[in-house]
Amino acid sequence: MAKRCEISVVLPVFNEAQNLGRLLDRLQSLELPDSEVIVVDDGSTDGSGEIAEKRGVRLVRHPYNIGNGAAIKSGIRAARGRLLVLMDGDGQHQPEEIPALLAEAHRYDMVVGARGKGSRLRFHRYVANLIYNALASYVTRFKVEDLTSGFRVIAREDAMRFIDLLPNTFSYPSTLTLAFLRSGLTIKYVPIKTLYRSGQSKISLITDGIRFLLIITRITTLFSPFRVFLPVSVFFFTTGIGNYLYTYITQKRFTNMTVFLLTTAVIIFMLGLISEQIALLRMERRSSFPTSRSDGGGK
Repeated sequence: MAKRCEISVVLPVFNEAQNLGRLLDRLQSLELPDSEVIVVDDGSTDGSGEIAEKRGVRLVRHPYNIGNGAAIKSGIRAARGRLLVLMDGDGQHQPEEIPALLAEAHRYDMVVGARGKGSRLRFHRYVANLIYNALASYVTRFKVEDLTSGFRVIAREDAMRFIDLLPNTFSYPSTLTLAFLRSGLTIKYVPIKTLYRSGQSKISLITDGIRFLLIITRITTLFSPFRVFLPVSVFFFTTGIGNYLYTYITQKRFTNMTVFLLTTAVIIFMLGLISEQIALLRMERRSSFPTSRSDGGGK
Protein backbone atom coordinates (compact mmCIF):
# COMPACT_ATOMS: atom_id res chain seq x y z
CA MET A 1 0.00 0.00 0.00
CA ALA A 2 1.28 3.47 -0.95
CA LYS A 3 2.58 5.58 1.91
CA ARG A 4 0.19 8.32 2.99
CA CYS A 5 1.20 11.96 3.34
CA GLU A 6 -0.38 15.17 4.60
CA ILE A 7 -0.70 17.27 1.43
CA SER A 8 -1.17 16.42 -2.24
CA VAL A 9 -0.91 19.25 -4.78
CA VAL A 10 -2.91 18.30 -7.90
CA LEU A 11 -2.13 20.04 -11.19
CA PRO A 12 -4.25 19.26 -14.28
CA VAL A 13 -2.38 20.19 -17.45
CA PHE A 14 -3.11 20.11 -21.16
CA ASN A 15 -0.40 21.49 -23.44
CA GLU A 16 1.14 23.74 -20.78
CA ALA A 17 4.82 23.17 -21.60
CA GLN A 18 5.59 26.90 -21.63
CA ASN A 19 4.23 27.38 -18.09
CA LEU A 20 4.60 24.04 -16.31
CA GLY A 21 8.35 24.03 -15.69
CA ARG A 22 8.39 27.39 -13.91
CA LEU A 23 5.29 26.48 -11.93
CA LEU A 24 6.79 23.20 -10.69
CA ASP A 25 10.05 24.93 -9.76
CA ARG A 26 8.12 27.42 -7.64
CA LEU A 27 6.10 24.65 -6.02
CA GLN A 28 9.18 22.63 -5.14
CA SER A 29 10.89 25.69 -3.69
CA LEU A 30 8.06 26.01 -1.16
CA GLU A 31 9.18 22.82 0.56
CA LEU A 32 5.75 21.98 1.94
CA PRO A 33 6.21 19.42 4.74
CA ASP A 34 5.06 15.85 4.09
CA SER A 35 3.69 16.64 0.65
CA GLU A 36 3.61 15.41 -2.93
CA VAL A 37 2.97 17.05 -6.28
CA ILE A 38 0.79 15.23 -8.81
CA VAL A 39 0.68 16.37 -12.43
CA VAL A 40 -2.22 14.94 -14.42
CA ASP A 41 -1.31 15.14 -18.11
CA ASP A 42 -4.65 15.24 -19.92
CA GLY A 43 -3.42 14.04 -23.29
CA SER A 44 -0.86 16.78 -23.94
CA THR A 45 1.02 16.74 -27.23
CA ASP A 46 3.65 19.39 -26.41
CA GLY A 47 5.82 17.46 -23.94
CA SER A 48 4.15 18.65 -20.73
CA GLY A 49 4.38 15.15 -19.28
CA GLU A 50 8.09 14.94 -19.94
CA ILE A 51 8.65 18.25 -18.14
CA ALA A 52 6.90 16.83 -15.08
CA GLU A 53 8.94 13.63 -15.21
CA LYS A 54 12.22 15.56 -15.32
CA ARG A 55 11.31 17.34 -12.10
CA GLY A 56 10.56 14.12 -10.28
CA VAL A 57 6.90 14.74 -9.45
CA ARG A 58 4.21 12.08 -9.67
CA LEU A 59 2.73 11.88 -13.14
CA VAL A 60 -0.69 10.54 -14.13
CA ARG A 61 -1.31 10.35 -17.87
CA HIS A 62 -4.52 10.31 -19.87
CA PRO A 63 -4.08 8.66 -23.28
CA TYR A 64 -6.11 11.48 -24.86
CA ASN A 65 -7.71 14.76 -23.82
CA ILE A 66 -10.80 14.19 -21.66
CA GLY A 67 -11.22 17.47 -19.85
CA ASN A 68 -9.99 19.57 -16.95
CA GLY A 69 -12.53 18.09 -14.56
CA ALA A 70 -11.58 14.55 -15.56
CA ALA A 71 -7.93 15.37 -14.84
CA ILE A 72 -8.87 16.68 -11.40
CA LYS A 73 -10.79 13.48 -10.67
CA SER A 74 -7.82 11.36 -11.71
CA GLY A 75 -5.61 13.42 -9.41
CA ILE A 76 -8.02 13.03 -6.49
CA ARG A 77 -8.08 9.27 -6.93
CA ALA A 78 -4.31 9.04 -7.21
CA ALA A 79 -3.57 11.37 -4.27
CA ARG A 80 -2.05 9.98 -1.09
CA GLY A 81 -2.48 13.15 0.96
CA ARG A 82 -5.10 13.84 3.61
CA LEU A 83 -5.48 17.37 2.22
CA LEU A 84 -5.66 18.17 -1.48
CA VAL A 85 -4.48 21.44 -2.99
CA LEU A 86 -6.22 21.83 -6.35
CA MET A 87 -4.80 24.50 -8.66
CA ASP A 88 -4.59 25.23 -12.37
CA GLY A 89 -1.49 24.17 -14.26
CA ASP A 90 -1.39 27.22 -16.54
CA GLY A 91 0.50 29.49 -14.13
CA GLN A 92 -2.34 31.85 -13.19
CA HIS A 93 -2.33 30.67 -9.56
CA GLN A 94 0.66 31.56 -7.43
CA PRO A 95 2.08 28.67 -5.37
CA GLU A 96 3.30 31.11 -2.71
CA GLU A 97 -0.35 31.58 -1.67
CA ILE A 98 -0.83 27.91 -0.79
CA PRO A 99 0.22 28.37 2.88
CA ALA A 100 -2.49 31.01 3.33
CA LEU A 101 -5.13 28.51 2.18
CA LEU A 102 -3.68 25.68 4.26
CA ALA A 103 -3.74 27.88 7.37
CA GLU A 104 -7.56 27.84 7.26
CA ALA A 105 -7.96 24.16 6.38
CA HIS A 106 -8.19 22.99 9.98
CA ARG A 107 -11.33 25.09 10.57
CA TYR A 108 -13.22 24.69 7.29
CA ASP A 109 -14.15 21.78 5.03
CA MET A 110 -13.00 23.63 1.92
CA VAL A 111 -10.84 26.73 1.50
CA VAL A 112 -11.14 28.57 -1.82
CA GLY A 113 -8.83 31.19 -3.26
CA ALA A 114 -11.13 34.05 -4.27
CA ARG A 115 -9.85 36.36 -6.96
CA GLY A 116 -9.92 39.86 -5.50
CA LYS A 117 -8.49 43.28 -6.17
CA GLY A 118 -5.26 43.16 -8.08
CA SER A 119 -6.15 39.95 -9.92
CA ARG A 120 -5.68 40.08 -13.66
CA LEU A 121 -8.97 38.92 -15.11
CA ARG A 122 -10.33 39.74 -18.54
CA PHE A 123 -13.42 41.95 -18.45
CA HIS A 124 -15.88 39.44 -19.91
CA ARG A 125 -14.68 36.80 -17.45
CA TYR A 126 -15.10 39.28 -14.60
CA VAL A 127 -18.70 40.07 -15.58
CA ALA A 128 -19.52 36.38 -16.06
CA ASN A 129 -18.12 35.55 -12.63
CA LEU A 130 -20.32 38.22 -11.03
CA ILE A 131 -23.40 36.61 -12.60
CA TYR A 132 -22.36 33.09 -11.57
CA ASN A 133 -21.61 34.22 -8.02
CA ALA A 134 -25.00 35.92 -7.72
CA LEU A 135 -26.86 32.84 -8.96
CA ALA A 136 -24.92 30.52 -6.68
CA SER A 137 -25.50 32.81 -3.70
CA TYR A 138 -29.25 32.73 -4.37
CA VAL A 139 -29.25 28.95 -4.66
CA THR A 140 -27.24 28.27 -1.51
CA ARG A 141 -28.25 31.30 0.63
CA PHE A 142 -24.55 31.82 1.22
CA LYS A 143 -22.36 34.59 -0.16
CA VAL A 144 -20.33 32.87 -2.88
CA GLU A 145 -17.32 35.07 -3.59
CA ASP A 146 -15.75 33.09 -6.42
CA LEU A 147 -17.74 30.17 -7.82
CA THR A 148 -15.35 29.21 -10.61
CA SER A 149 -11.98 29.47 -8.86
CA GLY A 150 -9.94 26.31 -9.37
CA PHE A 151 -7.55 27.14 -6.51
CA ARG A 152 -8.77 25.39 -3.38
CA VAL A 153 -7.89 23.12 -0.46
CA ILE A 154 -10.13 20.21 0.39
CA ALA A 155 -9.85 16.99 2.40
CA ARG A 156 -9.49 13.99 0.09
CA GLU A 157 -12.15 12.14 2.06
CA ASP A 158 -14.68 14.91 1.42
CA ALA A 159 -13.70 15.15 -2.25
CA MET A 160 -14.33 11.43 -2.74
CA ARG A 161 -17.91 11.87 -1.48
CA PHE A 162 -18.78 14.06 -4.46
CA ILE A 163 -16.34 12.86 -7.11
CA ASP A 164 -19.06 11.16 -9.17
CA LEU A 165 -20.96 14.45 -9.41
CA LEU A 166 -18.03 16.33 -10.91
CA PRO A 167 -18.20 16.88 -14.69
CA ASN A 168 -15.23 16.27 -16.96
CA THR A 169 -15.14 19.92 -17.98
CA PHE A 170 -13.89 23.24 -16.57
CA SER A 171 -17.07 23.61 -14.50
CA TYR A 172 -15.98 21.19 -11.78
CA PRO A 173 -15.30 24.06 -9.26
CA SER A 174 -18.91 25.21 -9.59
CA THR A 175 -20.21 21.71 -8.95
CA LEU A 176 -17.92 21.18 -5.98
CA THR A 177 -18.86 24.48 -4.37
CA LEU A 178 -22.61 24.00 -4.72
CA ALA A 179 -22.44 20.38 -3.58
CA PHE A 180 -20.52 21.36 -0.44
CA LEU A 181 -22.81 24.23 0.49
CA ARG A 182 -26.05 22.32 -0.08
CA SER A 183 -24.66 19.43 1.99
CA GLY A 184 -24.01 21.70 4.96
CA LEU A 185 -20.22 21.65 4.70
CA THR A 186 -18.27 24.81 5.44
CA ILE A 187 -16.35 26.99 2.99
CA LYS A 188 -13.85 29.77 3.60
CA TYR A 189 -12.80 32.28 0.94
CA VAL A 190 -9.25 33.60 1.08
CA PRO A 191 -8.33 36.56 -1.18
CA ILE A 192 -5.73 35.73 -3.85
CA LYS A 193 -4.26 37.44 -6.89
CA THR A 194 -4.20 35.67 -10.22
CA LEU A 195 -2.11 36.32 -13.32
CA TYR A 196 -3.06 36.28 -16.97
CA ARG A 197 -2.30 32.85 -18.38
CA SER A 198 0.17 32.62 -21.24
CA GLY A 199 -1.17 31.54 -24.61
CA GLN A 200 -4.77 31.04 -25.73
CA SER A 201 -7.42 30.32 -23.10
CA LYS A 202 -9.07 26.92 -23.40
CA ILE A 203 -12.36 28.22 -21.99
CA SER A 204 -15.02 29.30 -24.49
CA LEU A 205 -17.05 32.29 -23.31
CA ILE A 206 -20.30 31.14 -24.91
CA THR A 207 -20.03 27.34 -24.76
CA ASP A 208 -18.56 27.09 -21.28
CA GLY A 209 -20.70 29.99 -20.06
CA ILE A 210 -23.88 28.13 -20.99
CA ARG A 211 -22.43 24.96 -19.50
CA PHE A 212 -21.75 26.76 -16.20
CA LEU A 213 -25.36 27.94 -16.03
CA LEU A 214 -26.63 24.42 -16.75
CA ILE A 215 -24.32 23.04 -14.08
CA ILE A 216 -25.69 25.48 -11.51
CA THR A 217 -29.26 24.49 -12.41
CA ARG A 218 -28.45 20.78 -12.37
CA ILE A 219 -26.74 20.85 -8.99
CA THR A 220 -29.52 23.02 -7.58
CA THR A 221 -32.19 20.57 -8.66
CA LEU A 222 -30.07 17.77 -7.21
CA PHE A 223 -29.62 19.31 -3.75
CA SER A 224 -32.29 22.02 -3.40
CA PRO A 225 -34.83 21.64 -6.22
CA PHE A 226 -37.44 23.96 -4.71
CA ARG A 227 -35.08 26.90 -5.28
CA VAL A 228 -35.60 26.28 -9.02
CA PHE A 229 -39.19 25.00 -9.15
CA LEU A 230 -40.73 27.64 -6.87
CA PRO A 231 -39.74 30.76 -8.89
CA VAL A 232 -40.96 29.09 -12.10
CA SER A 233 -44.24 28.14 -10.43
CA VAL A 234 -44.70 31.67 -9.07
CA PHE A 235 -44.01 33.10 -12.54
CA PHE A 236 -46.76 31.00 -14.16
CA PHE A 237 -49.15 31.68 -11.28
CA THR A 238 -48.73 35.47 -11.35
CA THR A 239 -48.93 35.44 -15.15
CA GLY A 240 -52.14 33.42 -14.95
CA ILE A 241 -53.69 35.79 -12.40
CA GLY A 242 -52.61 38.77 -14.49
CA ASN A 243 -54.12 37.23 -17.61
CA TYR A 244 -57.37 36.50 -15.76
CA LEU A 245 -57.68 40.07 -14.48
CA TYR A 246 -56.99 41.47 -17.95
CA THR A 247 -59.51 39.24 -19.74
CA TYR A 248 -62.14 39.69 -17.03
CA ILE A 249 -61.89 43.47 -17.18
CA THR A 250 -61.79 43.66 -20.99
CA GLN A 251 -63.94 40.66 -21.98
CA LYS A 252 -65.70 39.47 -18.80
CA ARG A 253 -64.24 36.01 -19.51
CA PHE A 254 -62.21 33.29 -17.81
CA THR A 255 -60.05 32.13 -20.76
CA ASN A 256 -58.39 28.84 -21.59
CA MET A 257 -54.99 30.56 -21.39
CA THR A 258 -55.68 31.44 -17.76
CA VAL A 259 -56.58 27.82 -17.03
CA PHE A 260 -53.40 26.65 -18.75
CA LEU A 261 -51.14 29.06 -16.85
CA LEU A 262 -52.65 28.32 -13.42
CA THR A 263 -52.65 24.56 -14.02
CA THR A 264 -49.00 24.69 -15.10
CA ALA A 265 -48.15 26.62 -11.92
CA VAL A 266 -49.77 23.96 -9.74
CA ILE A 267 -48.07 21.09 -11.61
CA ILE A 268 -44.63 22.68 -11.35
CA PHE A 269 -45.22 23.42 -7.65
CA MET A 270 -46.14 19.78 -6.95
CA LEU A 271 -43.14 18.53 -8.93
CA GLY A 272 -40.97 20.79 -6.80
CA LEU A 273 -42.41 19.29 -3.60
CA ILE A 274 -41.77 15.75 -4.82
CA SER A 275 -38.23 16.63 -5.94
CA GLU A 276 -37.54 18.25 -2.58
CA GLN A 277 -38.55 15.07 -0.76
CA ILE A 278 -36.31 12.98 -3.01
CA ALA A 279 -33.42 15.39 -2.37
CA LEU A 280 -33.96 15.13 1.39
CA LEU A 281 -33.85 11.32 1.23
CA ARG A 282 -30.62 11.51 -0.80
CA MET A 283 -29.11 13.91 1.72
CA GLU A 284 -29.98 11.55 4.58
CA ARG A 285 -28.11 8.74 2.86
CA ARG A 286 -25.10 10.98 2.21
CA SER A 287 -25.07 12.19 5.82
CA SER A 288 -24.34 8.63 6.92
CA PHE A 289 -21.07 8.67 4.94
CA PRO A 290 -17.90 9.15 7.03
CA THR A 291 -16.37 12.61 6.77
CA SER A 292 -13.13 14.22 7.82
CA ARG A 293 -14.88 16.73 10.07
CA SER A 294 -14.66 16.53 13.81
CA ASP A 295 -17.34 17.59 16.30
CA GLY A 296 -16.00 21.11 16.47
CA GLY A 297 -16.27 21.65 12.72
CA GLY A 298 -12.54 21.29 12.25
CA LYS A 299 -10.46 18.65 10.59
